[in-house]
Amino acid sequence: MSETKRSWENRLSGHPDELAADFVQSLSYDRRLYKYDIVGSIAHAGMLAKRKLISKEEFEQIKQGLIEIGQQIDAGRFKFDKKLEDIHMAVEAALIEKVGEPGRKLHTGRSRNDQVAADIRLWMRDEIEILQAKITILQKAFVALAEKYADNIMPAYTHLQRAQPVCIAGYLLSFVEMLSRDWIRLKNCRTLLNISPLGSGAAAGSTLELDRKSTCEDLGFSDITYNSLDAVSDRDFCAEFIFDCSLLGAHLSRLAEDFIIFSTNEFDFIRIDDKYCTGSSMMPQKRNPDMLELMRGKTGSLYGALMAMLTILKAQPSTYNRDLQEDKIHVFQAADVAGQIVDMAAAIINNTVFNTAKIEAGMDAGFLDATAMAEYLVMKGLPFRTAHGIVGSLVAICEKQQKSLSQLELTELQKHCNLVGQDVYEVLGARNIVAAYKTKGSAGFSEAAEQIKYWKKRLAEQ
Repeated sequence: MSETKRSWENRLSGHPDELAADFVQSLSYDRRLYKYDIVGSIAHAGMLAKRKLISKEEFEQIKQGLIEIGQQIDAGRFKFDKKLEDIHMAVEAALIEKVGEPGRKLHTGRSRNDQVAADIRLWMRDEIEILQAKITILQKAFVALAEKYADNIMPAYTHLQRAQPVCIAGYLLSFVEMLSRDWIRLKNCRTLLNISPLGSGAAAGSTLELDRKSTCEDLGFSDITYNSLDAVSDRDFCAEFIFDCSLLGAHLSRLAEDFIIFSTNEFDFIRIDDKYCTGSSMMPQKRNPDMLELMRGKTGSLYGALMAMLTILKAQPSTYNRDLQEDKIHVFQAADVAGQIVDMAAAIINNTVFNTAKIEAGMDAGFLDATAMAEYLVMKGLPFRTAHGIVGSLVAICEKQQKSLSQLELTELQKHCNLVGQDVYEVLGARNIVAAYKTKGSAGFSEAAEQIKYWKKRLAEQ
């Protein structure tokens, strides 16, 4: 490319310092916006032609030139020159070299400020749809695994201590619920960002009669922004997108933590396929869940991107400032990392087996039926707090005698409460409890079956 002089250089004396050129450039990372920059530029040029600010012939030349530049970039034949700073100037310089004077008219009524604000919205709009599709695939993987274990049980934990027995399917579906909120948050983010800032110019708009609604409609935005000063500096949607990715990462980090624990010899609840484990350079026997550990670790990168984005936005004077150039580093990182984590989670879920025999064999440990027994006494007419105290005393006795509640004789139970009958043994035991859960959304067999049906239908429509 012969012309590498930047559009603003005529104002300044001397030659740009090489150090400054490296420091100010964003072309090394914002080049991934090229498709959106080209699409946005074609829409802008089309509007200029409608307003007779350029001729129809000039528009056709600009349009064809931009299409050819896009094809060159696609094919890897485009030379990116950092002296041109960013993808917007790189594309414009290439267009001028390709079509001449019409290319110099493209930037009429436009600033890089509203241009980049539009490009990042167009990119993020598509990126959200890609991430939502990945989330749906992961949700379907969870539902498929839940269906395999709809009749199996496991302990649920609070404070990492055994709490109550649950259906394995209910545990797996808890992540489908979390992911549904992530999907909805991203949808809301997409709705909020889907407005066009084009026509806002550098900050104050333009004295030219631009048709902002025209470019808005051509680019598929739902509306235009209504304050030019805010429009060029608004990056709320960037912070929101990274937050959504961060919370998605938090949910999958919880999954990773669970599975890391469950795959230890001490638990031995699950086996992850060897494809998603690594060995040790020193210990021959090791089978490490490194993919899960990296899912957990990469979530930290998402949090870092969120804090960086919020810090960039903090205390900026109105309106546009060059600080905002850095936003793309963090939104790109968040999108990439979130996508990687979701893909890896889906692969692991599709290749995980629960050791159901081992899990069920150990279900007597931890008095998982204590709450159910307290509720049994409630149904016999006792206040819950009274029932709670009685069962607590019985658990203390069982610990001393190294027995489970179901192993206590009826006479022993009746010493503590004369309302206890032989039917108590129908309540005790993990499998009986999981079969007896009645509340909507509970982690019992019947509700898990209903939830599986519900999610299959909903995800098919999502």
